[in-house]
Amino acid sequence: MSFRITSCHRPLAAAVALALFSGLPVGAQAQESVEDRLSALEQQLAEVEPHARGEEGFSFNTYARSGLLLNNEGKSAPGGPYLTPAGSVGGAVGRLGNEPDTYLEAILNYKTVADNGTKAHYRLMIADSTTSSNDWTSDDGALNVRQAYVEFSNLAGFTGIFENASIWAGKRFDRDNFDIHWLDSDFVFLAGTGAGLYDVTFSDSVRSNFSLYGRSFLDFPSDPDTTEGTSDTDNLILTANNYFGNVQWMINGMSAADNDERVVGGVTEAAETGVNTMLAYHGDSFFGVSDGNFKVALLHGQGLGAEVKNIGADGNLYEDAVSTRVAVYGTTRLSDSWRLAPMIMAETSKDRYLDGDEYQWLTFNTRLANELGANFEMQYEASWQVMDLDTQGYEGRADVDGDYARFTIAPTFKPQVGGFWNRPEIRMFASYSTWDDELNRYDGGDALGQEDFGGSQWTFGTQMEIWF
Repeated sequence: MSFRITSCHRPLAAAVALALFSGLPVGAQAQESVEDRLSALEQQLAEVEPHARGEEGFSFNTYARSGLLLNNEGKSAPGGPYLTPAGSVGGAVGRLGNEPDTYLEAILNYKTVADNGTKAHYRLMIADSTTSSNDWTSDDGALNVRQAYVEFSNLAGFTGIFENASIWAGKRFDRDNFDIHWLDSDFVFLAGTGAGLYDVTFSDSVRSNFSLYGRSFLDFPSDPDTTEGTSDTDNLILTANNYFGNVQWMINGMSAADNDERVVGGVTEAAETGVNTMLAYHGDSFFGVSDGNFKVALLHGQGLGAEVKNIGADGNLYEDAVSTRVAVYGTTRLSDSWRLAPMIMAETSKDRYLDGDEYQWLTFNTRLANELGANFEMQYEASWQVMDLDTQGYEGRADVDGDYARFTIAPTFKPQVGGFWNRPEIRMFASYSTWDDELNRYDGGDALGQEDFGGSQWTFGTQMEIWF
C-alpha cells in the first residue's frame, strides 16, 4: 500500500493537442479523423508501455514504532530486543513490551518508464531513532540517510538469462534480506554502498543475484601506544545469492585491506578477509502440518564473515574467528481466532574477538494472538534465553553463564484483525522479566548491570507500530 502521484501519458496528450489544433474541417469526416488518430495512438501506447499504467510517479512508504517503557515506579526502564549480555553478539530476546524507543523510516520512491519499456526506480530512505520522550529530539536523535539508490528493471536491451534481470547502484539494503519480526532480528542483513544485478534467471526455478557492497569501518589507530596515523578501511563484500525453488544458498566473500592493523584487545590480529554462507529454506506451509509458512536457515562464517547476520559490519573480528548460527520460525492458525508464531535461534562462536574466547547462546520465543473482535485482540509473548559467554576479558567484560526469561501480555487495537502482519497497531502491555544475578556483572555499563534494574522486574507501557 502506498501514496502515489502518477504522471499523464504524454503520447495521449499529444494526440489530443493534435486533434484540437490540426485545422481539420468541421463535420463527421473530421470527427472520424480525430477518433481514428486517437485510437491509433492509444493502440501504440498500449503496445509500447502496457506495464507503465499506475507504476509511474511518486510514492511513500514507512515503518515506525513509538512507545513508553516504564518500571513499577513510573520511571523509564531499560529495554530492547538486545537487552541481555548475549545481545552484544546478536542474541535477541523478543520485542513485544520490550521497546523503549521511537524509531521511524520515511521511504520516498519515484518511478518512471521509458518509451522502450525500461523501468527506473529511485528510492530515498531517511531514518531516525531516539529514546527521548520529548517532542524535539534533535540533540539526541540519530537522523540518517539509510538508502539512496537507483534500480533499472524490464530493460529493453536485456535478453536470454538477463531478460528478467534488474541492475542497481547506490546505498541500499539488499532486496532479499529477511527477518524474524518478533525478535527485530534478520536472518541475514546485507547492506552498504555498491551495485548489483538481480534475477539472472537460468530456468523457471533457478535464479541468482550478484552484488558488490562496500562498508566503512571507523578510523582506528594503527599503533596502540599512539593516536598518530589512522587508517581508513573499506570492507568489500562480493555476494552470490542463489535460489533453487524454495531453497536459498548465499555466499559472501570479504576483503578489508589494512584491517589487520586494527587494535583488538591489545593485539593487532583483526581479520583482513572473510567468508560467509547461508543455506535457507522458505516453506509455504507450517512445517508441512498446517497452513501458514516457515523459514529455516543455517549460517556459517569465518574471519570477517564470523558476524553471520550483519554481513561485513564488524571490523573487530579476530582473524581466526568462526561462527555458526541456526534459526527457524513459522506462523500458523490454531483456530479461527488464535494465531501462533514460534521461533528458535542459536549461535556458537569461537576466537571471535580474542584467541580462546567462546560465545554460546540460544533463544526461544513464541508470539500468540487471540482475536476477540473486529478491532481488538490479545497478544502474548514468551521469551527464554540461555547463554554461556567466555569473553577472555574483551572490552572489560566478565564471563557469564545464565538464563533470561520474559513474559508479556498486550491488549491490542487495530483497524482490522486477521493476521500477524496487519498494521497499524496500538498496544498496552505489561511484561515480567527475570534473570540470573550472574548476568548483571557482564558489563557494568549495560542495562542488566544497573543497580535499579535487577531480576524479577515488572515493566509497563504503551506503543504504536505501523508499516505500509
